[in-house]
Amino acid sequence: MSTTPGAVRSVLPEDADDALLIGRVWDGETGGPRVVAVSGGTIFDLHRLAATVSGLLELPDPPAAVRAALLDPDLAEPRWATADVVNASLAGDGRTVDATETRLLAPIDLQVIKACGVTFVDSMIERVIEERCAGDAARAAEVRELVGRALGGSLADLRPGSAEAAEAKRVLIAEGLWSQYLEVGIGPDPEVFTKAPVLSSVGLGADIGIPAFSSWNNPEPELVLIATSGGRVMGATLGNDVNLRDVEGRSALLLGKAKDNNASSALGPFIRLFDGAFTLDTLRDEEILLRVDGADGYLLEGRNTVSRISRPFEELVAATYGKHHQYPDGFALFTGTLFAPTQDRDEPGQGFTHKHGDLVSIRSRHLGALVNRVGPCEELPAWTFGLRQLFDYLASQGQELGQRQGARLAL
Repeated sequence: MSTTPGAVRSVLPEDADDALLIGRVWDGETGGPRVVAVSGGTIFDLHRLAATVSGLLELPDPPAAVRAALLDPDLAEPRWATADVVNASLAGDGRTVDATETRLLAPIDLQVIKACGVTFVDSMIERVIEERCAGDAARAAEVRELVGRALGGSLADLRPGSAEAAEAKRVLIAEGLWSQYLEVGIGPDPEVFTKAPVLSSVGLGADIGIPAFSSWNNPEPELVLIATSGGRVMGATLGNDVNLRDVEGRSALLLGKAKDNNASSALGPFIRLFDGAFTLDTLRDEEILLRVDGADGYLLEGRNTVSRISRPFEELVAATYGKHHQYPDGFALFTGTLFAPTQDRDEPGQGFTHKHGDLVSIRSRHLGALVNRVGPCEELPAWTFGLRQLFDYLASQGQELGQRQGARLAL
C-alpha cells in the first residue's frame, strides 16, 4: 500500500482541519488499545479522559469533552505524528501482527456491530438475483435479465411499508416473483442483523478476509452510524460489510456464515463526531466511492449514493434500538449499500468476485478513506484480543495511572 504524504492526506476527510476525529490506536509501547483524537498532524492519547470509545461517547457532551481535553495536557497527551501512524497502518503486510508496532485499529470497541440490509433498490434486486441463482454466479446474467424485465424501474420510487409497496407485493406474488429480499426491501420492517462480534472488526491497512469456501463475493462500502446506549447517533465512520454472495444466495439462513468470518468487518479510519456544521443531515447526501485495484491489473469503481437510501436513518436506528432491544455499550450500525458489482472480471456473465491481493479503497468527502487488502481468512492473523484481554489491559493501565498520580501528589 502507498505511504506517500499524499496517501496520508487522502485518508483524512477533505475538511480535516474542521473535523473532530476520534478512534483507537494500538500502542506498541504499552501493548494495548488507546482512545485517541486527531488534531492537525498529531494524534493525542485520550486514555485519561476515557478508557474506551464507548465510554467517551457516554459523556454528557463528547465533542465538548474532546475539545476541552485537547487543551488540557493532563487529559490529552500528544504522543504520535498522524502521518507516522497512518503510514505504519498502510505499510503492514496484513498477514502478521507486531504487538510492538503502533497502528490504527477499528475506531469502536465495546459497541455491538449491527447492520441493515437491502436498504437500496439496486442492491435489493441483486439479492433477489442471488436467491434465484441459488448462489451460482454462472446463472447471474440470465436471472438478472429475467428479473429486470419483470421489475423494470417500478420499484425505485416506492416507499417501504406504503400502500403502493403493498400493491407491488401483491402483483409480484401473483407473477411468482416475490422474494424474502423484496419483503425487507419494500415491506414495513427493515432487515437488521448482527454483523460481527464485539472487538472483531479490523481497521485501516489491515487485511480483510475471504474464506476458502467462497468463490463469489464482494465488498460492500457503507456509511456506519455510531450510537450511544441511549440510541443517540453521535457520529459516523466508513465500513466494508464484506459479503459472500454464493453463501447467502444458497439460503438467507446462511447469513451468519456469509457475513461473519475472520476480518470480514472493516471500519475506519476514524469516527467523525457530529459538531457544529457536521451533522447527521450532512451525511444524507454523502457520496461513498469504492475502488478495487487487483494485483492482476483489474480495476473496479463504484459509488454508494446515500441519498438514494429507501429508509431514513432514523427508521433504521429505531428498528435497531428501542424498548425491544437495548445496547448498554452503544452500537455501530452499517446502513446498507447501493453498490452491487455486476461488472465481469473473468468469464462473461460471471460478474465480479474478489481475488487475493485486491486493494479495496472506500472513501468519502467527510469521513476520509478506509483502505484494506483482501486475503484468505485462514491465513490472516487470528482474532485473539477479546474482552478479557481488553479488561486486563485497562486494569493494568489504571493501576499504572494511579501510581503515577500518587507519585505526583507525594511531590
